[in-house]
Amino acid sequence: MLSQRYQRLVQPLLMSLFMTVLMTFVITWVNTGLDAGFAARWWQAFLIAWPIAFVVILLIMKPVMRLSAHICSKET
Repeated sequence: MLSQRYQRLVQPLLMSLFMTVLMTFVITWVNTGLDAGFAARWWQAFLIAWPIAFVVILLIMKPVMRLSAHICSKET
């Protein structure tokens, strides 16, 4: 297992990985269908999208956490 200090990298890595796998699968399926070339098309889309998603999550994670804390801070 990794040290707790790596959580700031592991969490966005896992979030981006799971979301990118799901979204590229669905969008590739919707746009091109499930045929013999699907896996290759999906893999190429994933390889392009995942690094972008990872960097974006790294950049926006703290502001999004602050915004969600602000939104959820008021009692109703």
